[in-house]
Amino acid sequence: MYKYDRYDQAIVDARVEEFRDQAARRLSGALTEDQFKPLRLKNGLYLQLHAYMLRVAIPYGTLDSRQMRMLGHIARKYDRGYGHFTTRQNVQYNWIKLEEAPDILAELATVEMHAIQTSGESIRNLSSDQYAGAAADEVADPRPWAELLRQATTFHPEFSYLPRKFKIAVTAAEEDRAAIRLHDVGLKLVTNDAGEIGFEVYIGGGMGRTPFVAPLIRPFLPADNLFSYLEAALRVWNRWARRDNIHKQRIKILVHDLGQEEFTRQVEAEWQAILPNGTDVPRKELDRIAEYFAPPPFEAGLADTVDRTDPDFAVWLDQNVKAHKAPGYAIVNISLKPIGGIPGDASADQIDLMADLAQKYSFDELRVTHAQNIVLPHVRKADLRAVWEHLRDAGLAEANLDLISDIIACPGLDYCSLANARSIPVAQKIATRFADLGRQRDLGELKLKISGCINACGHHHAGHIGILGVDRKGTENYQLLLGGSGAEDASLGKITGPGFDEDGIVNAVEKATAVYLARREEGERFLDTYRRIGMEPFKEALYG
Repeated sequence: MYKYDRYDQAIVDARVEEFRDQAARRLSGALTEDQFKPLRLKNGLYLQLHAYMLRVAIPYGTLDSRQMRMLGHIARKYDRGYGHFTTRQNVQYNWIKLEEAPDILAELATVEMHAIQTSGESIRNLSSDQYAGAAADEVADPRPWAELLRQATTFHPEFSYLPRKFKIAVTAAEEDRAAIRLHDVGLKLVTNDAGEIGFEVYIGGGMGRTPFVAPLIRPFLPADNLFSYLEAALRVWNRWARRDNIHKQRIKILVHDLGQEEFTRQVEAEWQAILPNGTDVPRKELDRIAEYFAPPPFEAGLADTVDRTDPDFAVWLDQNVKAHKAPGYAIVNISLKPIGGIPGDASADQIDLMADLAQKYSFDELRVTHAQNIVLPHVRKADLRAVWEHLRDAGLAEANLDLISDIIACPGLDYCSLANARSIPVAQKIATRFADLGRQRDLGELKLKISGCINACGHHHAGHIGILGVDRKGTENYQLLLGGSGAEDASLGKITGPGFDEDGIVNAVEKATAVYLARREEGERFLDTYRRIGMEPFKEALYG
């Protein structure tokens, strides 16, 4: 994984001291809250319902045991003993004191971590495939490119004060585990007929108040021209973005208003105007970065079979363990979705345990996933039993990956000042209703996602079943959506009809799954059945 050079460390250290001065001035009253707000947001610090919330960047979701242990240490020392892993491969702390925030940033800096540009109108933490470097279906490891983009976009003077936040995802696999078409820019590494590496470029996706699936803007961009092309796209957006209307400032609105063809034309024209002769990607720097992502020293000749006689272990293998590109190895998914728990939360002790397992069994590497889980990317199959036993003893062996209880949920009205409704209790009730693992596995892949407001931090638009909490005359109300997907078959969910109260939405989910079980054909997921039979059978069951 990437290691800071002296420039990275100097930038982060300087930013810590700059923020320490800003926080001190706010605490003394020299800065008003309005003056302080843009400063703290640039450092990932939000003011929520009960306390400050700090969002820590985990670029492309990759971290080592040293960094993971620091996250556990911060949870113990500065928070209430836990961290919350998010859909953007970040971690959040919900109970931060302003006077301690600079110390947290200083401690993060000692392990090459920061909170820079995890908020504000800037290019946010770059995300990627959580299986990058381990999956057999990728063209190449996309993380060197993600790191190169991270460096290029951090404090970029032209893009430091954008019309709105801007999110980029990079992947290199046919299976889209990074939801690239629901980002402002989605990049997919591909090769052309000549064997040259480049990118499919998708621009204009996103969720929130006005969701869109990004169209394909360029089917093949030579990799050596990545910087200039993204700069051209951002310049077009900067030029025409609706800075007068906060609800129409995202690039997705511009792409929609201009249309795919006209937006593409303007980007291509801008690109030709700034395109240098030859390459604009610093290959020497890319090569330097890529060395940090070289494959670990996998052992040869390892056994490729696992003893499955223990039924509980066998179920976990089937559900949470995925194929690895190296013989004798596997990808382990650690569920942070215990039945009745808070999706994405991990205690400091659990964080420490996962760090220990990464150091001992996974070449000292972990990943954070978009589904608010953790991955050990490189585990010998011979070690899977030992890993499972450690996870089981720590309450981390829930065998529910991609099942109905593997719920994505935002913090909602329990924490967030923007929320209209609670998300966590709804997630807990649904998971408890479907607690029986046999029942979950019979339903098969079913991605359920919950947001507590229209900002869609829980990605409800992209759920096979999505739930949106709204305020209905001072009462929490929950809309049910069906048919969304953030994968390579990206689609947006549609609202079924009138909303439900907290218990009613749990019943509605159960009714929707009953329609699926009654109408599915061989091999169909919930999403497949919905797409085949349409909305009406579900509405009939829900509203009669």
